[in-house]
Amino acid sequence: MTTAEIQEEIRRLKKEKDFCILGHAYQSHDILEIADFTGDSYGLALSAREAKQKNIIMCGVRFMGEVVKTLSPDRHVYLPNPMAGCPMAEQLTREDVIRLKERYPEHAVCAYINTTAELKTACDVIVTSSSAVDILRNYPADKILFIPDCNLGRWVEKQLPEKEFVFYSGGCPTHMRVKKENVLESKKLHPDAELLVHPECLEEVSELADYVGSTTGIMAYAKKSDKKEFIIGTEQAIVEHLQFECPDKKFYLLSDCLVCHNMKLTTLMDVYNTLLGNGGEELIMSDELISGSYKPIERMLNS
Repeated sequence: MTTAEIQEEIRRLKKEKDFCILGHAYQSHDILEIADFTGDSYGLALSAREAKQKNIIMCGVRFMGEVVKTLSPDRHVYLPNPMAGCPMAEQLTREDVIRLKERYPEHAVCAYINTTAELKTACDVIVTSSSAVDILRNYPADKILFIPDCNLGRWVEKQLPEKEFVFYSGGCPTHMRVKKENVLESKKLHPDAELLVHPECLEEVSELADYVGSTTGIMAYAKKSDKKEFIIGTEQAIVEHLQFECPDKKFYLLSDCLVCHNMKLTTLMDVYNTLLGNGGEELIMSDELISGSYKPIERMLNS
């Protein structure tokens, strides 16, 4: 079967079997073409909650599927490739958070959404890269323990000098591989290009950027800008998607190390086999886990 033939079969099967397909922006373009909704993890979870279908396929990594299940507990949520995890989400356990809370009893625990459902049960509030500044600006606590990504946390801290922050030294292995030297080399190669980076990058990279923001923020900026060339400092798939959406512009990947191997595990055939019932994994979460992980997410929703 060709890619187009598989895609057509997927479109037929998802209608026949009442499935909604969510495609994270870091997935390959052939997957995004068959998705009902595309975007970042939080946006996809909100889209799933509004969807009519009883079955959801989350083309992304495990924590994203857990967020979808938490916000839509009445749906059947499937991960097409059970091996697709997130190294950052696995850097801390719930027990680690409890020990950190004992060490910093006066601090509210703010966790990046890129964490496990179990860890979220020990946190006070959840944030995304696009919402963190606004949520923490309005959050009643003046002292914040930000986990696990210290790079995102320090980027937020710079914009909220009125708050006191403590960080755990975790982060995204993919974004953290990019160094200042990569920026200087890329700018030398593409002197007319603007640099757009994700706040999960090291501070030495972010401080040289023309724009720092979430995945969806980077894409929106590039689409709206009058500029014609951009260096993209986030996962390689974003370069591919922008090339399709803005064929009149040029996009360059900041570094060849910006490839998330976990995101690349999911294939079009994984989605196809999940629809056939021959693959994938349904995410099963207890009522207690769903309830516990929903509480800090609810605080984000209400902020």
